[in-house]
Amino acid sequence: MEVFWHDACLAHDTGAGLWELPGRWEWLDEPEPHPENAARLRTFRHALAHGPVAPHLSWSTGRFADDEELARVHAPSYLARLRTACERRTVVEANTVVGPGSWDAVRAAAGTALAAYEAVAAGRTRLAYALVRPPGHHAQPTAADGYCLVNNAALVAETARRAGRRVAVLDWDVHHGNGTQEVFRDTDDVLTVSVHMRHGPWGANHAQTGAPAESGASNINVELSLGAGDGAYRRALAEIAFPALAEFGADFLVCASGFDGSAFDPNGRHNLTAAGYRDIGRAVSGLGLPTVLTQEGGYLRGYSALCLHALVEGLLGLDLLDDPLAYVPDDTQLVDVDLARARSTLTAWGFAAEPRTEPRWRPRPPPAEQRRSNGPTGRGGRGPA
Repeated sequence: MEVFWHDACLAHDTGAGLWELPGRWEWLDEPEPHPENAARLRTFRHALAHGPVAPHLSWSTGRFADDEELARVHAPSYLARLRTACERRTVVEANTVVGPGSWDAVRAAAGTALAAYEAVAAGRTRLAYALVRPPGHHAQPTAADGYCLVNNAALVAETARRAGRRVAVLDWDVHHGNGTQEVFRDTDDVLTVSVHMRHGPWGANHAQTGAPAESGASNINVELSLGAGDGAYRRALAEIAFPALAEFGADFLVCASGFDGSAFDPNGRHNLTAAGYRDIGRAVSGLGLPTVLTQEGGYLRGYSALCLHALVEGLLGLDLLDDPLAYVPDDTQLVDVDLARARSTLTAWGFAAEPRTEPRWRPRPPPAEQRRSNGPTGRGGRGPA
């Protein structure tokens, strides 16, 4: 598996304030760093470079995207406004800050995601992870939203579509992938599937609800109740997302990969654990599709890094690190209701009309040669690379 990185992604300085809101409040003694910050991505990189999964990864340097590439999914007028805004520190949307280093970071994130696509398209690897920021899945053709400026996942999907692939985008960030939904709303050869918490619209730049009512022939929203965890996500993938990918006939997969659905994330109200993300990785890899993953949310740095490591373990069929923090049990009371609501709007889909049976996918234990006794650094017993 190849991981793609570009140092310019660290140049995007989101500043400090009241959590995600820039500015100062007299009652707040010390402004706190914006949650989408450079330290977050450095922590993610360190986890993959020094955790026990490190020997199984190769690293490549990304590149900058050019104007034509960015315009595949964004209006040139929006890109011109964004580039001008990045000349000074300013707010482009309520919680979305840019500054002098942001335009290079935007181009690096988009170009590095495209470099990951190019490696997969060339057959160099089947799985490629673009470890980038700013995140992208909320960015719409003419609007920034929710920390997102350019939609990296959508750019990969559109580039693959233009190359003749039948593309599916699977988004498990805890927030609805509204930007990707908007980019491909009228496109019948890209399927977008978003599994997320129920949160509704949140402002002028985020009018989409994420509800199943917005689902259709090329978009599926699986909206899960607050408290949903590992079991809910496993079922959402097995009973809705994967059958939809199969019926659609996807031959290329793009994953918008966020970790803000974790039990400890301050930006979400879901209950995924590292083991749950490992299961997601194992399930996605089990599809056997050429796959590009782009980094989205995940804001409690340490636990998000553990969840990233676990996801990558799953993608590679490994089981290495223990989770020293997870303890809250899954709340599964509303999963049946949530999934039934999601299926009820999918009148154009054959799989949704079938009686619900046992899930088509279940997490498999790792091969015997990969199961090792626990060591001081985790289940693999290895130290840092």
